[in-house]
Amino acid sequence: MSIADVSSKSLADLVSLRGRRAVVTGGARGLGRAIALRLAEAGADVLIGDIEEELAVATAEQLARAHGVHVIGAAMDVTDTASVVAAADRAVAELGGLEIWVNNAGVFPSIPLLEMGEQDWEKVFAVNARGVFLGAREAAQRISDAGRGGVIVNIVSTAGFRGSAPGLAAYVASKHAARGLTRELALELASLGIRVLGVAPSFVPTEGNMKMAAATATTAPAADSGTPPTPLMLNGPIGRIGVPDDIARVVLFCASDLSAFMTGSTLLADGGSTI
Repeated sequence: MSIADVSSKSLADLVSLRGRRAVVTGGARGLGRAIALRLAEAGADVLIGDIEEELAVATAEQLARAHGVHVIGAAMDVTDTASVVAAADRAVAELGGLEIWVNNAGVFPSIPLLEMGEQDWEKVFAVNARGVFLGAREAAQRISDAGRGGVIVNIVSTAGFRGSAPGLAAYVASKHAARGLTRELALELASLGIRVLGVAPSFVPTEGNMKMAAATATTAPAADSGTPPTPLMLNGPIGRIGVPDDIARVVLFCASDLSAFMTGSTLLADGGSTI
């Protein structure tokens, strides 16, 4: 199954997701919420999967009211196969199908290497690598069964391209794994009409990221402190750090027909910080 040539479509049609169905993991807050919002605004029906079911349901209700599409909030633990399968089945049953899957859920504990136990390491990989594998597998199966093609978008990180900060060995390694998996999935799934892309944000101040920044002591000091700026929250060449919608717009590009000739790439959404 080849990816269609969309050259004859208007710009409005290229960006529209009307009639498509999407799943966003970790979609109740932060980057996931921003992504779900943009997909819904573009016309997609969306299942928001999150380990915090009540928050997922509340977020879904807000987005449905705002954009007039069908949005479901569902309990979802990306480390649990049965939970991922149930969310994928629910998307097909209640939304009517599945064309877009965004593997957004992630964790980023800060633990110095010499203090890190095997269980700490495995917990990070369970979400950031195994969770991507499980989500992609279940999405690909259902997209393939429908025979209409689709897109899987993996939220990677600039940590998938380089070291990040002390204490983040498991996070950095897991994001390199997610980036590599993006390339391999693109290769394996192309014949099924499924494109696979990654989006690699730099530091974006969400609830979770701010906790991580505090834990790693990398928040920027006051301007008059006399202390040199610290890595994660530095402005990049464009003069500011990102906000969640900066990343959500790139995901929308990946999910839409604007990127129809792309697969296997991981797009840096980092304000130029990795130049």
